[in-house]
Amino acid sequence: MTDYRIEKDSLGEFKVPANAWYGIQTARAVENFPISGRMPDVDFIRAHVQIKLAAALANTQPDWLTVTQRDAIVAACERILHGEFLDQFVVDRFQAGAGTSHNMNTNEVIANIANVALGADKGLYAPIHPNDHVNMGQSTNDTIPTAIRLALLAKLPRLLDVIEHMASAFDDLAIQERDTVKSGRTHLQDAVPTTLGREFAAYSWTLRRCATNLANVRPLLCATGLGGSAAGTGLNTSPDYAQRAATELSRLTGEAIVVGDLAAQMQSMFDMQALSAAIRGVTLELTRIANDLRLLASGPRTGLGEITLPPVQPGSSIMPGKVNPVMFEMLNQVCFQVLGQDAAVAYMTQAGQLELNVMMPALGSALFDAMDWLTNAVRVATDKNLKGLIINRDRCDRFIHDSVALATLLNTRIGYMKAGEIAKESEKTGKPVREIVAAHGLMSEAEFNQLVLAAAHGVGSGGGAG
Repeated sequence: MTDYRIEKDSLGEFKVPANAWYGIQTARAVENFPISGRMPDVDFIRAHVQIKLAAALANTQPDWLTVTQRDAIVAACERILHGEFLDQFVVDRFQAGAGTSHNMNTNEVIANIANVALGADKGLYAPIHPNDHVNMGQSTNDTIPTAIRLALLAKLPRLLDVIEHMASAFDDLAIQERDTVKSGRTHLQDAVPTTLGREFAAYSWTLRRCATNLANVRPLLCATGLGGSAAGTGLNTSPDYAQRAATELSRLTGEAIVVGDLAAQMQSMFDMQALSAAIRGVTLELTRIANDLRLLASGPRTGLGEITLPPVQPGSSIMPGKVNPVMFEMLNQVCFQVLGQDAAVAYMTQAGQLELNVMMPALGSALFDAMDWLTNAVRVATDKNLKGLIINRDRCDRFIHDSVALATLLNTRIGYMKAGEIAKESEKTGKPVREIVAAHGLMSEAEFNQLVLAAAHGVGSGGGAG
C-alpha cells in the first residue's frame, strides 16, 4: 500500500496523504505556503464550519440540497464542532489572498467525513462534493470574512471577562487602601497628596471604560455579508439564502447575526478595524498601568517601593535574592506586540481593492493573536501578581511627609508666595513641612496631618470631592 492517494483538480493530478481527511487543493496549499508553520486559529476553524452547517440548512430546498446531503454535511460539521478532525485544518495562516485555500480545506474535510459516513471512500467526493454541495451558494469571498467576524465574536467575551477580572481586583485594592495616603506624582516629581485607593480606583474605572468601548463593536461584527457569493451579487445562491443562513448562524452562535450590505462586507474591513482600534485603546491603558505598577514596586530599597509584587520566580542568574516584576514586564511585551498587530490590521484594511480585500487571512490572524495574547496576559498578571499585591504603608507615609509639595496645602491659608517660602525652607533644611508649619505657629503637626488626610481624600482647602 502507498502512503498517498492521487486526486485530480483543474491543474491535474497531485498526491494527497492517504490518511488525510483533506484533499488535493489543501495538499497543494500545504506545499505552496510553508511560511509560518502556524495552523489556523481554532475559533476561526469552528466559525467557518458553523457557516458550512448554516449553509447546508439554508440550502435544503427543492432543486438545491437534498435532505440526505444536508444530513451528511450537518453531521460532519457537528463532529468537527465537537472537537474531532481539528488537526486536518493544515493551511498556513499566510496563504492565497482572501483565504481560498482555507475555504477548500474546510470543504474537503467536511466532504470526506460525510462521504465516508455514507459508505464511500475518501478522495472520490461522491455523493458529497466539496464545491457543489459543501460550498453550495458560497464563495471564499463571503465565507472567510464572515468566519473572521464570528471568530472575533467568540473571542470577545473572553477578553471582556479578563478586563473585568483585573478591574475587580483593582476595586478590591481601592476599597482596602481607601485611607492609605501617599504622595501624588506629576512629571515624575512629588506632588500633592492622594491615596492608593484613589489610584487603584482610577485604574479600574479606566479599564471598564475601555471594556465598554470594546463591547460596542459587537453589533458591527454581527452584520455579515454571507450570501454575497463572489462579488456581493448573490450569484448562484438559493432563494432567501442570505437571510436563512443568518438566522441559522444566530441560532448556532447565540449572536444577533444580521445581513449587512453583501458587497460592502467583502470589500470593507471597517468593523474589524473598529475592533482593532478598541483593542489598541485598552492595550495602551494596560501598558500605562503596568508601567505604573513597576514604578511603584521599584526598589525594594532604592526605588519607590510603595508596593511589593508577589515573587513568582528568581529575578537574576547572578544577583542572589533579586526579584523582578516579571508579570507586568510580560504584560508590557504582549501589549507592544498587540500594538504591532493593530498596525498590521490598519495596513491590510486599506489594501482592499475593488470588490474584495484579499488580505483577510493575515488580517484575521493578526486580530486573533491580539485578542488571545491579551486575554492570556491580563488573566495571569491579575491572578499571579495583582491579587497578591502588598502595600508598604510605612513607606507611603514616610514619602508623603517628606514631600516638599505639601506646602501646596497652605495656599488658601497663607497665599502662594508664603507657601513657597515654606517649601524652600523645607527643601533647604530637610525638615518636613509639618515641622516648619508648627514652628511658625501656623498649626500643630497633628492639625497639619489632618489637613494632609483631607487633601488626599479631595476635601478641604478648596478641594472638591473629586
